[in-house]
Amino acid sequence: MSNFPAVRSDIKCDVVVIGGGITGALIADELVANGFDTTVVEQRDIAWGSTSASTALLQYEIDTHLLDLFKWCGEDNGVKAYQGCSDAINSLSELASEVGDVDFARQKSLYFASQAEDKETLHNEFTLRQKHGFEVDWLKADEVQERYGLFSSGAILTHHAARIDPYRMTYRLLDRVVLRGGQVFDRTTIESITPSENGVTLRTTEGAKLSCQHVVMAAGYASQRWLKQKVSENRSTYVFITDPMDADTLGELTNTMMWESARPYLYFRTTGEGRILVGGEDDDVDIPSRRDGRVKDKCDKMIKRISELFPGFELRPTFSWAGTFAETSDGLPFFGTNRQYGPRVLFAMAYGGNGITYSMIGAKLLRDQIEGKEHRLAKLFSFDRLNG
Repeated sequence: MSNFPAVRSDIKCDVVVIGGGITGALIADELVANGFDTTVVEQRDIAWGSTSASTALLQYEIDTHLLDLFKWCGEDNGVKAYQGCSDAINSLSELASEVGDVDFARQKSLYFASQAEDKETLHNEFTLRQKHGFEVDWLKADEVQERYGLFSSGAILTHHAARIDPYRMTYRLLDRVVLRGGQVFDRTTIESITPSENGVTLRTTEGAKLSCQHVVMAAGYASQRWLKQKVSENRSTYVFITDPMDADTLGELTNTMMWESARPYLYFRTTGEGRILVGGEDDDVDIPSRRDGRVKDKCDKMIKRISELFPGFELRPTFSWAGTFAETSDGLPFFGTNRQYGPRVLFAMAYGGNGITYSMIGAKLLRDQIEGKEHRLAKLFSFDRLNG
């Protein structure tokens, strides 16, 4: 870990990134690597928001089925969204190899039917993904049972997924930002954002002035407060993690993450040291005291659910926690400008279960916008889709 100072004096730079989580870190790293004098400002400690609570299952498959995306935004756009997330996993792999020590590893992903009636929907989803070139297998009930010891009527096995420690990744990236000449500050709250024709002026609660050409708002679910237009809903998820377990006990779980068709869904993966990380039981409580008061009960429910799926497989939590995240109605993120602020203020709202892969896409998308280029996903991920 590194220590970062608070803003104490006025600053001039090309771009200010508001938010020191994994989203802000990926964007700042991309900007600095391409010659932009970039300053990152975080109101808490670096990576101490949703990033520290994230379970970081890196998947190209998003919370919204490809079947449903086709209905909502068309076949071409749906495939673009899934392919963008697929490409982002490869980009994250390259970044992880550069910065090192972030527990990145390639994984498979098993999406299994929670109920017998979900089997048809999942098989239709499998057929569609296969048609569009995604590397997937369909596992029948006996194959799921034989390979994973899991009771399910059927499952999609995806061969392109990964895991990462987003907390460590954020620190490694921001350390690199500083080494390359950028600036990173935490415990600094932005009080106002004033765009003009020639730039943007920000003021902190302590009275410091930051002057820049562009602002990127990457403050997680807190970004919503800067918009008059409501674009997301806050949700809380609950997580526990075990002590390290031996490879024989873990079996296929060592290299396969899993999630179910039920909503809200249960999901789990292993870490590099053999811990099992289990999450789920999402709800709409985002008041921290109420949310955190539910952790034990939520974890008890998840433990019971795991024992139903894997008879005889007993898990004991070592640590447990809750985290608040934002969701959009279609499962897609928002990247780019908003009419409320004009062309110099850009938003990075990488919401939903694919926040990290979306953020990787957004880093390149927002750089393109700042440079006056058109990214192939810019229109799909823009605020314009709210207006039909």
